[in-house]
Amino acid sequence: MSITAQSVWNNCLNFIKDNIQPQAYKTWFEPIVAVKLTDNALSVQVPSKFFYEWLEEHYVKILKVALTKELGETAKLVYIIKMENTYGNKQPFTERIPSSNRSSVKAQDVDVPLKNKDRELRNPFVIPGIRNVKIESQLNPNYNFDNFLEGDSNRLARSAGLAVSAKPGGTSFNPLLIFGGVGLGKTHLAHAIGVDIKDKYPEKTVLYISAEKFTQQYIDSVKKNNRNDFIHFYQLIDVLIIDDVQFLSGKSGTQDVFFHIFNHLHQNGKQVILTSDKAPVDMQDIEQRLLSRFKWGLSAELQTPDFETRVSILKNKLYRDGVEMPDDIIEYVAKNIKSNIRELEGAIISLIAQSSFNKKEINIELAKQVVEKFVKNTKREVSIDYIQKVVSDYFQMDVDTLQSKTRKRHIVQARQLAMFFAKKLTKASLASIGSQIGKRDHATVLHACKTVDNLSSTDKQFRKYVEDLTKKLSV
Repeated sequence: MSITAQSVWNNCLNFIKDNIQPQAYKTWFEPIVAVKLTDNALSVQVPSKFFYEWLEEHYVKILKVALTKELGETAKLVYIIKMENTYGNKQPFTERIPSSNRSSVKAQDVDVPLKNKDRELRNPFVIPGIRNVKIESQLNPNYNFDNFLEGDSNRLARSAGLAVSAKPGGTSFNPLLIFGGVGLGKTHLAHAIGVDIKDKYPEKTVLYISAEKFTQQYIDSVKKNNRNDFIHFYQLIDVLIIDDVQFLSGKSGTQDVFFHIFNHLHQNGKQVILTSDKAPVDMQDIEQRLLSRFKWGLSAELQTPDFETRVSILKNKLYRDGVEMPDDIIEYVAKNIKSNIRELEGAIISLIAQSSFNKKEINIELAKQVVEKFVKNTKREVSIDYIQKVVSDYFQMDVDTLQSKTRKRHIVQARQLAMFFAKKLTKASLASIGSQIGKRDHATVLHACKTVDNLSSTDKQFRKYVEDLTKKLSV
């Protein structure tokens, strides 16, 4: 049997999988693609320079052991880094990094030529006395890393945030885009990064602002005919944090001005941190040139926390508030409030309030009453698992069949309907939906949603499927 890049890499992966945590394996090794094997050098493609740096810093030993095991002492590892360039050209920029001389190896920055319009921004109009104006950071010191607990649902985003705060503007994850559903901690993490940077680098100018307020400031600057002053003010920032960047959708003037500010900050080694309720690939009405810049760094998703993380969050909150509560009560609340952290903390606050105001002991009975009212009064987001179960039951098949690779028409349609409702009823990204419904990619989910829309308008029977499932899934 001939040795191929894929067979060598598969053997390496089997060894690595047995020696690291499953979540770490999924995050850092599943996205790697074996490309070729030449002269005992294995070339692998990684999604970004951030990936390369992280692997070299945290997994270089295990990679060396695995590769030596397969190819002997003379084995080399070559990284190919796939990046999007500025102008939407689909040809990837690749960078070969031999791992033999690790101490002197550094990934080089991509040299992106400036358009003439951007070049002028290097010498912006100077506002008299602006450098003497103290810029308040607008950060909330209560949002810090100490009370942003790590779990499988947020490990990548939190790790990237810590790396950015240690070296703002000096890592390859610039911009850092944190995305996820409502109440999962995007704003908290963005503030935590800013607070940590201010602690470590007091001389740096850090500014947090919501995209909505940024837009309003821009509109005011146009009205007052001082657009250049507005741009120049933002070009002075060392670390710019913009919350809910999806709010820029459809606002072409604000997008244009942010494009120039972003370019200036990025080219001058300043750090940009963004949050959004969706991944770049899912953003509507955002200019392509801006989306391509969002993809330059790292997009890290915050997912719904698992049971263990929810318990840790509640225990941490109670400890900070100086409140004691039995473990069985904490676990009951964590088990029944699953959608997001904001609701989870809201439920525990309600429980403490009920106990205090009504002079009742905190027990399971009181917890049940509070959680029941809380769940009833809160609009719930159905889970992707629940959607798959409802769709599978409706078509009288099991979930494994729904997720399988089969191309049988009725199974494909059921799978497409599950993807359609997951996009419609959850805040999950297309990539996350695809991953949970049979390990598909975001393009498959996008195609499924378009297919369901088309069939709903042309096929009477299929339209009935959609109507029936809509009723079953209504929350």
